[in-house]
Amino acid sequence: MSQQITPYQTGSTSKKEQVADMFNNISGTYDFLNHFLSLGIDIIWRKKAIRELQALKPRLMLDVATGTGDFALEAIRILRPEKIIGVDISEGMLEVARKKIAEKNLSSVFSVQLGDSEGLHFEDNHFDAITVAYGVRNFENLERGLADMYRVLKPGGKIVILEFSNPSAFPVKQLYNFYFRRVTPFFGRMFSKDERAYSYLPESVAAFPDGTRFTALMDKVGFAQSTQRPLTFGISSIYTGIK
Repeated sequence: MSQQITPYQTGSTSKKEQVADMFNNISGTYDFLNHFLSLGIDIIWRKKAIRELQALKPRLMLDVATGTGDFALEAIRILRPEKIIGVDISEGMLEVARKKIAEKNLSSVFSVQLGDSEGLHFEDNHFDAITVAYGVRNFENLERGLADMYRVLKPGGKIVILEFSNPSAFPVKQLYNFYFRRVTPFFGRMFSKDERAYSYLPESVAAFPDGTRFTALMDKVGFAQSTQRPLTFGISSIYTGIK
């Protein structure tokens, strides 16, 4: 299970604590490395994921594992919600998000707060839509995190999850594995302050129950019409579900 893969491979602290520490360490270079290592494709993936919510026209949104806020900012640009709240366990990442919010003068629409995705401090049936980009594989307890997001979503509301997946077709699988296990950690070590962060990335993706295993988990906690949409030869996937 994915919760057994931890950033620093030590039993002294929980996965949750290690993930928070890791993102605090890499927050300053996170956006640059994201765009650099994905050759900018991550920006296109975010746009496609957000467009899954266009028909719904959500007014109140929650962005879980909001990080530096890029996914929420894309949602504001495309969907024009009245309010979006971002939650993350890394104060370092949230500091970067707050700077972006201030620079773009969006504090009336977008606010961020420290919080645990597996114990959200919101009432039941609260949000029109929930988004998560590259966050669910870092959950300590994936099922609990999904269940809590389901809880705070309004009936008829929609969740959109963007996450890495494991391509299976030749030669994409082989090229992807080489890039992810060799190239990504090399540049990650070069530019970030964390030796382990970009080695943990491919490990966490490999351990993540992607595809039908993930949609089955979404079904298990209550989501209806759970779907997976592969992107760019299956390197990433968009998952959606309705409450």
